[in-house]
Amino acid sequence: MSSDRIGEMATSFGRAAASYEAGRPGYPPAAVEWMLQPAAAASTRGLRVTDVGAGTGKLTRALLACDPGVPLDVVAIDPDPLMLEALAASIPGVPTAPGTAERLPLDDASVDAIVLGQAWHWVDPEAGALETARALRPGGVLGLVWNIRDAQVPWVARMTAIMHRSNAEALLDAGGPRVLAPFGALETASFSWSRPMTADALIEMARSRSYLITASAGERARIEAELRALFGTLPALRDGGAIELPYRTHAFRAVRP
Repeated sequence: MSSDRIGEMATSFGRAAASYEAGRPGYPPAAVEWMLQPAAAASTRGLRVTDVGAGTGKLTRALLACDPGVPLDVVAIDPDPLMLEALAASIPGVPTAPGTAERLPLDDASVDAIVLGQAWHWVDPEAGALETARALRPGGVLGLVWNIRDAQVPWVARMTAIMHRSNAEALLDAGGPRVLAPFGALETASFSWSRPMTADALIEMARSRSYLITASAGERARIEAELRALFGTLPALRDGGAIELPYRTHAFRAVRP
């Protein structure tokens, strides 16, 4: 895939903010608390956490709802003003700012944790590591997390094949994220869970994916038709019913020296 195509996909999500909000899952509290744990254990005053690539606020909400054992303040950062607009509308009171992992609107050593949900695969690993380390206090945590559908379930594997495998799935299949100096080795943990989805919700999830957002109208129509045909074979989805969509959440963390 060309760099231009990757760049187009990385910046496409604001066009589908409503589908992203409707179709994408949140994050398990256990995964979020696990990412923050080293910073929380070292803190006596609370945590200042920045959600980078915050999108419509899926991880932001999980941060606000989790219990790391200390008070927590969250700032949300995203390069797309349409995504930040959607986040601000749904989570009023959370400070927002434009930026990327490679260029953060944060002072040096000003935050205790920087987390990215479904986002590090769009980041230059060298520039991202240097910039997040600059903004983190010593002992601060860089946390990376992805929700990935469990393709060991046959209908989920077929759905993924129709939608096309994502860049995130390719990165995790290739061994996981790269986080370069000054960070050391990544720790990792995984969490299994599921959520009920109707056929319409599954379509919204597909529409939130960068491949579909940037595809031609004809390609999008073909993919949606194939998905509808697949969903028609699943008894649980008949008459507006819901089916459990299984996920594995892959979480990673590294501590700033």
